[in-house]
Amino acid sequence: MPAAPSFPPAPDRTPIKRALISVSDKTGLIEAATTLVGFGVELVSTGGTRKAIADAGLPVKDVADLTGFPEMMDGRVKTLNPIVHGGILAYRDAPEHAAAMAEHKIGGIDLVYVNLYPFEATVAKGAGFDESVENIDIGGPAMIRSAAKNHGYVCVCTEIADMERVLAQMQVDGCTDLALRKDLAARAYARTAGYDAAISGWFAEQLGEDFPARKAIAGSLVQTMRYGENPHQKAAFYRFENARTGVATAHQVQGKELSYNNINDTDAAFELIAEFDPKAGPACAIIKHANPCGVATGPSLKDAYLRALACDPTSAFGGIIAVNQRLDAATTAEVLKLLTEVVIAPGADDDAIALFAAKKNVRLLLTDGMPDPLAPGWTFKSVSGGFLLQSRDDARLSPADLKVVTKRSPTDAEVRDMLFAFTIAKHVKSNAIVYAKAGQTLGVGAGQMNRKDSARIAALRANDFGLDLSGCACASEAFFPFADGLIQAAEAGATAVIQPGGSIRDDEVIAAADAAGIAMAFTGVRVFRH
Repeated sequence: MPAAPSFPPAPDRTPIKRALISVSDKTGLIEAATTLVGFGVELVSTGGTRKAIADAGLPVKDVADLTGFPEMMDGRVKTLNPIVHGGILAYRDAPEHAAAMAEHKIGGIDLVYVNLYPFEATVAKGAGFDESVENIDIGGPAMIRSAAKNHGYVCVCTEIADMERVLAQMQVDGCTDLALRKDLAARAYARTAGYDAAISGWFAEQLGEDFPARKAIAGSLVQTMRYGENPHQKAAFYRFENARTGVATAHQVQGKELSYNNINDTDAAFELIAEFDPKAGPACAIIKHANPCGVATGPSLKDAYLRALACDPTSAFGGIIAVNQRLDAATTAEVLKLLTEVVIAPGADDDAIALFAAKKNVRLLLTDGMPDPLAPGWTFKSVSGGFLLQSRDDARLSPADLKVVTKRSPTDAEVRDMLFAFTIAKHVKSNAIVYAKAGQTLGVGAGQMNRKDSARIAALRANDFGLDLSGCACASEAFFPFADGLIQAAEAGATAVIQPGGSIRDDEVIAAADAAGIAMAFTGVRVFRH
């Protein structure tokens, strides 16, 4: 490992006399280049960037004029040269560095403005392997990292917003201060780290390697928050590149700033409602503390909301509402009668948005369509000293997946109710029991230490709000370890039960179901959610 050099500290303010610019995203390029030229800065550039600057009538040198080597190998080699990297990495106040620069005719480079080949965008558009590889930048990250390392003397910018900060400081005396250069260096390393994470993740995917020896995760900061899950915790929200439709891609139309808990709960609501195809009809989910307190379908969006609310109007107070179709005025008028934290939808009519405007604190999030619940993806969970990684729970059942294990077979209506209830149970914290009938949840029991208590609590909730459980379906997201939970469901009024099966006491549970005249089907699929 190289020892730290015994050089004097870099000065606070350093001048910018020469800038090397090479950008794939040319937004604001000419304006920035024009300002630099106005400060007397010499511009050096490559390829398309040099042409754009020259076409604007601005003086600019080709990097080949510095190195004495032309771009070669289809542009793969152009800045990987000691003249370039020596000019960036030279420690200006070190005599031996100055001597090397003089001997090899290396001029200093004080500003590096590079944004990278659009690898992420290339992959996102579905490009093939070879095209994706060609969009892996080599020279760009090398220059960025060199400039960031020598931030004592060099400014590094990876996007136009960075350049704007540099140009603002140069207004004083053509210099930048050390604090800015350090901040830009940190941002630059974060950018190259994210870039490398995207490449390594893509390569692992191409090789069919779900769990590579090293897993890199990168996201872009969306917002810092006043606090996290509790007021004494710090928090921020990050978005993945090319994120799937959801909370991370939603547009906040109005309302207070989203909190950590808002985002967590809204994600739970939207992921649940995504299970319901908008083309199949309206659906609404109401979430409280990441658990559904009411979910329903209906002939209209307004009806779906009212049926979802009827399941547990007490818990719905201050909750999150998600719908699978564009909000209309009739639905919005009903929604706004309830104190709610967030409403998320794939769109909203102008009349609906106007109604929300009268409730300025209500957060309205709109997305560009609905996420595909079957789309591949990964979920992460932090643990002490590491993290867990697993594929998204994309389990989806059809009537053909059910194995009837009781003497009585369920009716067609009961099968529909069973599948509806099991879909909801997939999004309830374990242990989970859901009672449902005719596309409406009637009772939800979540997060108990035993399944019998979940069944009992779900029934109590239904009774509290005058909902009739007779003839309903009961879903359990994991097997019944004992017959007591099923007996509790039968006593509550359930006539059909859906569960994964697989307990060593399955025979006892099946016998209890037969004794109660219940139809029961095994799925063979567990949808546990901690």
